[in-house]
Amino acid sequence: MILPALTEAESPFWRPIKYSLFPPLGLATLAAYLSPDDEIDLQDQHVESLNLNDDPELVIIQVYITNAYRAYKIADHYRAKGAYVILGGLHVTSLPFEAMPHADSIFMGPGEDTFPKFLLDFKNRCPQKVYQSSIRTLENVPPIRRDLIKRHLYLVPNSIVVTRGCPHHCSFCYKDAFFEGGRTFYTQEVDGALAEIDRLPGRHLYFLDDHLLGNSKFADSLFEGMKGMNRVFQGAATIDSILRGNLIEKAAEAGLRSLFVGFETFSPQNLKQSNKKQNLEKDYVKAVNRLHSLGIMINGSFVFGLDDDDKDVFKRTVDWGVQHSITTSTYHVLTPYPGTELFKSMERQGRIITKNWDLYDTRNVVYQTIGLTAEELENGYWWAYKEFYSWSNILKGSMNHDQNAHKLKHLFYSGGWKKFEAVWNFLIKTKSLNNTLPALETVLAKIHFNSAQKTSALPNILENSELQQIVNLNS
Repeated sequence: MILPALTEAESPFWRPIKYSLFPPLGLATLAAYLSPDDEIDLQDQHVESLNLNDDPELVIIQVYITNAYRAYKIADHYRAKGAYVILGGLHVTSLPFEAMPHADSIFMGPGEDTFPKFLLDFKNRCPQKVYQSSIRTLENVPPIRRDLIKRHLYLVPNSIVVTRGCPHHCSFCYKDAFFEGGRTFYTQEVDGALAEIDRLPGRHLYFLDDHLLGNSKFADSLFEGMKGMNRVFQGAATIDSILRGNLIEKAAEAGLRSLFVGFETFSPQNLKQSNKKQNLEKDYVKAVNRLHSLGIMINGSFVFGLDDDDKDVFKRTVDWGVQHSITTSTYHVLTPYPGTELFKSMERQGRIITKNWDLYDTRNVVYQTIGLTAEELENGYWWAYKEFYSWSNILKGSMNHDQNAHKLKHLFYSGGWKKFEAVWNFLIKTKSLNNTLPALETVLAKIHFNSAQKTSALPNILENSELQQIVNLNS
């Protein structure tokens, strides 16, 4: 089972820490359907060198857009050796006819219903060329084969997914294409999700769900069940879900300490172009203040290059993030992935200028822009990262918090994530990255103090020298 490295993970701008944060779970989830007697080797090229000198009977490769060419090359290599090769994932689902020549079987959509069927067909020597998912349920899904994950190679090995898909339909997102032919958003049973959490060691959890708060009833029951587990966790949610009801308070009570939030753009016209209805007419500042009042740090996601953007969009976006103490920001050049509504629309308009998938990494301009030149867009993207993570803006963002303890958290988190690259590289090379997890769990712990304790809280935080190694895991 192989996850080839993304092309950008080997570029001159590669940050090894970004690709060593947590283990992807797709292949380990499929491995749960294999027999306990099967000999399985799961390899993630982002954290280890691939061993391609073996002679497996079956090879399973997960394909994303910017590892597609590498995935096809690996597939061809194993097919030449006589192995049976199957390809699946986002890119295969979007472009099945491109993938077919490189595989004996391809998988379209999620694999919980199709992979067990394939295994039965494979053992009966009658596998099909194409497996298309249609039954969407997570009931009775076997526990993920976490024994196959090389936990020591990741900073936070407790990644977990308790839902599939998302209830929204943003035009630039793969979701609708990947889940075509069935439900596009569904959840585990709450008891099953809690049992999976209970099996994980330590305190920290990283929810990889696209929208952890997407199903209010499920999330409410999940957070209720997590109370008393003494967990700290990170995840992703939308502006709409943060502002609606009291679910975010329940998440904080259960241990939510950091949240990835898709702000994307401040332009209503851009939101309409992206079909991001969940952000329209929503008060971003109110959502930010609500998260800060609960002690939840924010990783804001922003997209540059939508049609209503102008030359000032980069400065406006950075200034807003600093002013409102966004802990970390993730910036993207708009990228029309094949299979998405955005790609279809731009292809109809003749705006797609390259189909070199290696360039579809949200850093390169691959379409005809409006309002900005491609050079202005790419330069603005890099300027935004450099400016937001300058020491002066890290300090400004930190000082804009009301409470001293949160000022320090912001400072160490944001600074640690971008300003200590040599330290992270050393920890990765010495395979000691996971040793910093206790420090992360400490800084994510809830701060309890009243106004009389503000000053006395500072020495307790500063006593832990490991806090300077903390990163924002969502970026």
